[in-house]
Amino acid sequence: MQCRHCLTDFHASGNYTNIDFYDQPKSWDGKNLRFYALAYACSKCSGAQIDVFSQLSQLDSSPKQVSTYPNGGIFPPPPKEVPDVIAKDYSEANAVLNISPKASAALSRRCLQAILSDAGYKSKNLSQQIDEALNEISASKILPLAIRENFDAIRNFGNFSAHPLTDNSTSQIIDVDAGEAEWCLEILNQLFHHFYVAPAAAAAKRAALSAKLAAAGKPPMKGS
Repeated sequence: MQCRHCLTDFHASGNYTNIDFYDQPKSWDGKNLRFYALAYACSKCSGAQIDVFSQLSQLDSSPKQVSTYPNGGIFPPPPKEVPDVIAKDYSEANAVLNISPKASAALSRRCLQAILSDAGYKSKNLSQQIDEALNEISASKILPLAIRENFDAIRNFGNFSAHPLTDNSTSQIIDVDAGEAEWCLEILNQLFHHFYVAPAAAAAKRAALSAKLAAAGKPPMKGS
């Protein structure tokens, strides 16, 4: 998993603690549930993290997880390369995913529109922006196949096609299920890497190589 403090990938090991109640049954939304918490620390920065899980029984293989400290949701924090306004909306979409999938999806759509605007797709209609990105012919901007397939699927979420989602309505609440809202966040993470993380890493490598060439008295790289 990824540390919610320093973003380092690490293997979490900690102590599971059952959460007991004085009265029975332990129920939520009409279901009798078993609750337990996991406390652990990052092996690099020692940042404390606590997650709470709920499951129908000990045999339930898909417990529901809520990150309670720091409150960041089930997805990693946004990379530092992501613009602050997008990172903020993404973090909120992540944090409310288990509370309100509809609100989470609305925030994710706003992130999506901002990302596409940054990439040069300036239509005020989100669906048209997606079309522009999918129909891109510039070799340097064409989306990888895996992202293209997932990207196109967003328009089928929550009866998306029935809602134009212009710049004034992107954040409107549309019915979606939890799986659709979660998928929106997964796609945002893919887009973060494609539009922000990978270009920044490539630029840093070019700058480092240019510095080495300059130190050696050689001409700079073409295009630098």
